[in-house]
Amino acid sequence: MPMSFTPISHEQRWTGSTWSVDDEDTLAELIARIALGQAQTVQSILHELGNKPVSPTAGFEGAKATLTAATEDEIFHRDGWVFQVMAWIAAHQQDDTALIHAPHIRLADKGTDGLIIEFQDRGIARVVICEEKATEHPRDRVRDSVWPEFKTFESGRRDNELIAAVSDMLSKNGVGDADATVASIFWNKQRAYRISTIVGATHATEAGRKRLFKDYEKTVLGDLTRRRAETLHLADIRPWLAELSNKAIGWIEDAEAVHDLEAKDV
Repeated sequence: MPMSFTPISHEQRWTGSTWSVDDEDTLAELIARIALGQAQTVQSILHELGNKPVSPTAGFEGAKATLTAATEDEIFHRDGWVFQVMAWIAAHQQDDTALIHAPHIRLADKGTDGLIIEFQDRGIARVVICEEKATEHPRDRVRDSVWPEFKTFESGRRDNELIAAVSDMLSKNGVGDADATVASIFWNKQRAYRISTIVGATHATEAGRKRLFKDYEKTVLGDLTRRRAETLHLADIRPWLAELSNKAIGWIEDAEAVHDLEAKDV
């Protein structure tokens, strides 16, 4: 598997894990496949279902464009998308029974960064609202962007968006009567949150993480399991994400070359 996880927590304020990237080449392949629109294939690989991975046959130029960035604005958007894909991969590795919303392909897509539906024997256990931030200033983004976003969901003002997204996910995955299932959810009790962010040395320690996620318990009240926190420590965020993106582009180019060769032989 491309990543591994070490548990972290702070008293009853939040709980989660730090990520380690163990296999960059495999991670780059999975990111490349997501860029090619092969989320289902990646899901099968992550869950080790034994299915033969589907070879891509189209979408090469668009996928390479998704992973290519020249201007500062393009770099920020590309890096944010790559980190969202990594968070999606991490979520699948951490829970192979959950439904996890596939990453948006268009970099400008709005809405929540991610959504996870967790199950228990009698139905849905949690609906987890996710925010992912690839930034050099994680505390500023958490305090000024993530906490206000979570507060908006906590207020109930975006329940219509949440209900629509959960219904759509359930319907697409063949979960019985999606509307009836959604109607049975106790939204004020079964809603949880997950913030994933890249951190530098300042926030890579226990003390640093306490500063990073300060006021989480004031933003989202209730049980500890409602407040989840995930971090990835990178010393040089932009160069590392650029290198990972280039590896993914290389995998796409190799897959394209194989496809072109096979097409000539037909």
